[in-house]
Amino acid sequence: MKTIDVLIESAGLSLEQLATATELPIDRVEAIVDGRWLPRPAERAALAAALGVEVDAISWGHTMSPRNVRYHRFGLSEDF
Repeated sequence: MKTIDVLIESAGLSLEQLATATELPIDRVEAIVDGRWLPRPAERAALAAALGVEVDAISWGHTMSPRNVRYHRFGLSEDF
């Protein structure tokens, strides 16, 4: 099982090419690849088909740490 960014890189596709192949908006594809958006089943199927793999061969899920998101939005208030 591989993450979608690894599969895109090994397929040699750009995000624009993947968005075109899946008919998904480019910002949605970017969010999925960045780990900011968990794709719906139909989006997963379209992405897997465009990459030539089964849906179960892709590790889906959020990859961004909520702590990092909070830090980038509000700064670090905790004193370590």
